[in-house]
Amino acid sequence: MKIKAYRTQFIQVLSTIFDEGEAESFFYLILEEKKQLKRIDLALQPDLEFSDADFQIWNAILEQLKLEIPVQYLLGKTHFYGLEFEVNENVLIPRPETEELVQWIVESQKLEVPIAIGRSEKSESKKLKILDIGTGSGCIAISLAKNLPEAQVFAIDVSEKALATAKKNAANNNVNVTFIHKNILEVVSLSEYDGLEQEFDIIVSNPPYVRNLEKQEIKKNVLDNEPHLALFVEDDNALIFYRKIAELAKQNLTQNGQLFFEINQYLGKEMIALLENMNFKNVELRKDIYGNDRMTRSSVQ
Repeated sequence: MKIKAYRTQFIQVLSTIFDEGEAESFFYLILEEKKQLKRIDLALQPDLEFSDADFQIWNAILEQLKLEIPVQYLLGKTHFYGLEFEVNENVLIPRPETEELVQWIVESQKLEVPIAIGRSEKSESKKLKILDIGTGSGCIAISLAKNLPEAQVFAIDVSEKALATAKKNAANNNVNVTFIHKNILEVVSLSEYDGLEQEFDIIVSNPPYVRNLEKQEIKKNVLDNEPHLALFVEDDNALIFYRKIAELAKQNLTQNGQLFFEINQYLGKEMIALLENMNFKNVELRKDIYGNDRMTRSSVQ
């Protein structure tokens, strides 16, 4: 069968479950991974055909997609902030909104005003120290380590299986990140643990923030496949992770250190109030590309 003909069939089948654009994006993701062909290749070579073996592989993938298993899990990888990450059922699939959070952090460091001799005003002897709490696949920590190569990056997660994936991703992307297995809700002080710096210039977290009452808004492919441990919090204590991490940040951020969060889009006002009530300064709420309240930045002084 010609690949173009199979493409039409593939999209038609999945369009009963996903919108047509999403179904088409699945096709080209798989095409690039399985056949090393891009959209332009198929346009330029319309007579390309699948072998019988190809046909069997694609039909097997199609059956799994019909069950709404995420295509990233089927391929075993995804792209985030220009890097490739292994993903599996033990970690969340990184979202575009989280890329915006990473971009905000990177920009906040690269916008330092250079002085005449070409050095930044930040002392070169002081290495930037970053902590990512709830790292999952490691996408935030690894992207920051890659784009801020002068930084010393640490990452914490409660899941040993998630950390195993994150370690692979760090190695595959040639960065050094110190990974630590801890339940952040049980941590009294970050300085208690060997190998973890006592003070950080940046603490960042994308913790669980979806309330149980919002489950009906979650797509079936996410709800049935991605780890609930990394997604959900109780309705009556939705800010539990933010409160705990902010308490630790008060103890462990350097002077003028910054705290970045990805947040629940419905709880922007509550997040601002929490940070201001805890005496964080310069509290800023930022929307994502979809216009939702999605991230905060604040500092200690």
